[in-house]
Amino acid sequence: MTLKYDVVVVGAGPAGSSAARYAALGGCNTLMIEKRQEIGSPVRCGEGIARHFLDDCGIPYENKWVAQEVKGAKIISPAGNVLKIDEKHAGNEVGIVLERDAFDKACAKLAAKAGSEIWVKTTAVGLLKDDGRVTGVRVKRLEEEFNIEADCVVAADGYESQVGRWAGMKTLMKAGDITGTLQYRLTNIEPDPDFPHYCEFFLGTCAPAGYIWVFPKDECTANVGLGISLDRLKNKMDLKMYLDAFCKKDPRMKRAQFLDMVTGGVSTCPPIKETVRDGIAMVGDAARHIDPITGGGIGNGCLAGMILGKVLSEIKERGGTYSKEDLQPYEKGWRAELEETLYRNWMAKNKLVTLSDEDFDKIIATLSTAGIEKLSVHAMLKVIKERHPDLVAKFADMI
Repeated sequence: MTLKYDVVVVGAGPAGSSAARYAALGGCNTLMIEKRQEIGSPVRCGEGIARHFLDDCGIPYENKWVAQEVKGAKIISPAGNVLKIDEKHAGNEVGIVLERDAFDKACAKLAAKAGSEIWVKTTAVGLLKDDGRVTGVRVKRLEEEFNIEADCVVAADGYESQVGRWAGMKTLMKAGDITGTLQYRLTNIEPDPDFPHYCEFFLGTCAPAGYIWVFPKDECTANVGLGISLDRLKNKMDLKMYLDAFCKKDPRMKRAQFLDMVTGGVSTCPPIKETVRDGIAMVGDAARHIDPITGGGIGNGCLAGMILGKVLSEIKERGGTYSKEDLQPYEKGWRAELEETLYRNWMAKNKLVTLSDEDFDKIIATLSTAGIEKLSVHAMLKVIKERHPDLVAKFADMI
């Protein structure tokens, strides 16, 4: 059995659904496949997103996938110094804490409404190629294996993207550009004046070359997790050791109880050199659209997916071939929106991992009294340079 589509999207996360939605809206005969039996499950992230992405990407707000709206972010140094930032200026992971499984399903519904077909429990097992050009994907659906021909295959299959590797994309990363993560969903957390109204980020040796997050889900429940660079981990159990130590130290969690636990990994690397070739495009985590400092990528994935979907539909409209040249407007489009910030944040991440707890204490104490309004690397470094020029020596090339 062989089927034929204009576009086949591999992976039904927010980036894949966004690409499928906008490709279908523009007239592409589109199929989106998902290897799991349920879109959005299991949840493997902190579930934070800035609300501007909803407007940017045309995603209608729905209460059923909003767990908690927050006022902003709190960044806490090892000594307990606190920087508070209003949610409008707190970055791309702050504003709404999602019910991620429901959000992913809502994004897939938008793709379906636009005209995309969706298959679950369907795994890509290889690419079809003709003289180096990708011409489709081989899939296993339930117990049946067959080919699906496509003018363009979209790799939206996460940061471990097999589809990208099969196409010859250079997606290998150094250990220092991969972060191991562990997250608990805890309930029976005791509130304080700021919980559950802020997303919290804890810096320093509590999570070497990473951070700990507390993202509130309701008045007594939160995602409590941490990310640590793989080059700082001796074994996976270190993640649990660090997170358990943090929870034991935080008095709010004295009587907290587990609802679930998830572990995984995330890329914290610079943008990759190419995300398109003849007949294929990469998007979302697969394309390294993840913020290297925060490890967050939901909003970036939605935005890049929209850009890709619109380009795919434009190619269809003008009768193009989905060649690498045809796909350049996507390559240029997502880079214009995201690349500078992603690259700058990757450079900053590499500097941040060299700072001591004392450095973080000085930085957060300085920023908290400086009236800084926007959580951007450049804005923070300018403030620190005025008061602690010694601290920004490592960052001189970024100011």
